[in-house]
Parts: sequence; C-alpha cells; structure tokens
Amino acid sequence: MPTAATFRSPRPSARAALVTAVAVLTAATATACSTSSPSDAKASGSTSAASGSGSGSGSGKKIEVVAAENFWGSIAAQLGGDHVHVTSIIGNPDTDPHDYEPKVADARSVAGARYTIVNGIGYDSWADKLLAANPASGRTELKVGDLVGVKPGGNPHRWYSPDDVHKVIERITGDYKKTDPAHAAYFDQRKTAYETKDLAAYTKLISEIKSKYAGTPIGASESIVTPLAEGLGLKTLTPETFLAAMSEGTDPTAKDKATIDDQIKNKQIKIYVYNSQNSTPDVQAQVKEAKEAGIPVATVTETLAPANATFQQWQTAQLQGIEEALAKATGR
Repeated sequence: MPTAATFRSPRPSARAALVTAVAVLTAATATACSTSSPSDAKASGSTSAASGSGSGSGSGKKIEVVAAENFWGSIAAQLGGDHVHVTSIIGNPDTDPHDYEPKVADARSVAGARYTIVNGIGYDSWADKLLAANPASGRTELKVGDLVGVKPGGNPHRWYSPDDVHKVIERITGDYKKTDPAHAAYFDQRKTAYETKDLAAYTKLISEIKSKYAGTPIGASESIVTPLAEGLGLKTLTPETFLAAMSEGTDPTAKDKATIDDQIKNKQIKIYVYNSQNSTPDVQAQVKEAKEAGIPVATVTETLAPANATFQQWQTAQLQGIEEALAKATGR
C-alpha cells in the first residue's frame, strides 16, 4: 500500500500570522480556564460544540478543550458531553489545515485550554507552535501522531483510519477521567454509548465493505484515501509518488499521470476516490476520464462537510458513497 510523504510546510504568510497572534497574546492577560466568547470563536473561524446526554456539570467547571481540527473536536465533544466545552480551530470546509493562519483568538483559546488535541505528523505544525508559545502546567496535550505511532513523514490523515479513531477515543476518555475524576463514570458511559450507538452505522459499513470488497483495486487522488482504503481492505493502485505530490501540493510527474491514465483506460481500477476539497486540474481530468470510462467515482473531504455534521454523520455518508460505487462497479 502507498504511504504519504511529508506534507508541505506553512506558507510565509501563515508563519507571520502566527508570530502576530503570539505577540498580541503575550501583551494581553490570559485567563487559565476561560471559555472562549462567541465573538472570539467567530473571529477565529472556530467552532464550539458540546453534546451528549446525562447530568449537567453541577458546580464543577467544564473541561476547556481545544482541537486543532473539527473532526477530532466532534469526537471530543461527544465523548465529553455535558462536562466539556470544545473549540475546534479549523471548522470551515474551505480552510486548508496545512496552511492555516492562526488568529489572536486561537492563541487565547489555546492559552485557556486544559486539554488540547493536535493531529501532528506535520499536518498542523502551526498548532504545535501555538502550544509551545503558551505553556501551561495544568494542561494535558494529545498529539494523535504520537499516540498511533506515526512519525513525521508518514501519512497524517489518521482520522481516516478506523483503528486509529478508536485509539483516539480510548485516549480522550482516559484523559478526561484523569482531568475530572469525579465524573469518571460519566465519561465511561459516554464512551460506551458513542462506540456502540453513535458509531454503529460507521462500524457496520466498514465491516460490510471489508467483507464484501476486500482486495478490490481502486484509484485515488491523494494520500488522504490511503488509511481508509487500508481499513476497508481495498487495494490502491495509484502510484505512491502521485499521491504524495497531490498531498504536498507539488506537480505530479508525466510518468505518473500516464500510469493513471492507463489504469483508467484499461479499467484496472474498479472505482476512483478523490478529495473534492483538493481537486486540482490533474485530479479533475482523472475524474472526467473515469466517468467517461464508466468507472464509478466516490468523494471524500478533508474536514467535516457540512461543517455542522458530526464525525460519524460525515464518515458514514462517505462510506455509503464508496459502498455504492463498489456495488455498481462489481455488480455485488
């Protein structure tokens, strides 16, 4: 299976914005556990969410959680329910998480967080810098890449790996219990409900696709598809170098494009899966070629789409699209 190469570093404008955000924050007085105001969330492009059933937080304060991206933020909010307040910095589907330009409000949110979730693996290095610029002794930090054992240069799209998603669920629940031990039983209940009920359709689709279509050859537009393909047991034929180029934002080689054209023309792939939030002219041409060749096309996105969807709603809809494409392609 192909692996992703290192992702592109933030643009100079992103680095400049980060310096500005940190400098302004340093000049201001930050409160250790304050809740981000609606105006801050709006200004930073952040999304806040707290969901779940059960008793309220009583006299205790909610755990202030900051997630660099809303796919992890959605999971964190649902696991924490009434006892957490989650702010997701990347919440706009049109925002590129790689090159995000941090706002002053983002730095304030990080400074006031008791728990932070960063993807890591080079995907959101701007978030690492925000954390380093705003140290806090009482804050717990989760870096997903470190948790799942993927080093810089590996594929950073761990939210598309079903196994890694469950590892993150386990860790977040454990960290919540350590941060707020008085509500440990509540967090255990939330985790059980989330995995057995909320993720039921997601888990069932993964199992069904893997059971029915394992080994089916597919084409992909970039390495975001790779962890999901591995989780579904599908075989990605697209050259690794092309997947890496698309993920890094560099030009693919003529040889790789010719290889993919040949795979499509000769129907060596059964379906083509592409990231609609990173649809370059080369990818658009491949989508067009696949459709003209009668090869079903399925779509995935980088972040939650729509932005107000839950992680499971988003992933389940995409899995249904992949399953439908596979069924059409194979007649099964």
